[in-house]
Amino acid sequence: MQHQNKETQGMGMPWEDDYGYAQAVKKGDTVWIAGQLGHDEKGVLAQGMEAQMKQTYINIKNLLSRFNMTMDDVVEEVLYVLDMQTAFEARRDNKTTFYTNPKSVASTIVVVSGLALPDQLVEIKIVARQ
Repeated sequence: MQHQNKETQGMGMPWEDDYGYAQAVKKGDTVWIAGQLGHDEKGVLAQGMEAQMKQTYINIKNLLSRFNMTMDDVVEEVLYVLDMQTAFEARRDNKTTFYTNPKSVASTIVVVSGLALPDQLVEIKIVARQ
């Protein structure tokens, strides 16, 4: 969808309309991806930190592809997590699955007291630039 020189993308999740937001917004050569969760196309969360994190990055890749971008275009990520140790280990152990060159992405990980869904363990926000 195009609006005010911005292109937006959604994933068809009910909370997009309930809360009122775009999953991803492109303006110029930059894409901002809203905090993504580890759910499948039906909105069902994967179980466990590693599985949720992997699914979250799959969802990010999906959104980026709609703008003809890849994970190589990611310049910044912010991970919001409930447990630092399991999140750090999952990100560390899978970093080359997520990125060709993980050291080319500015990454921040923050522990929070809660996330949007009851069983959600991680949420990842992305900025990508072509």
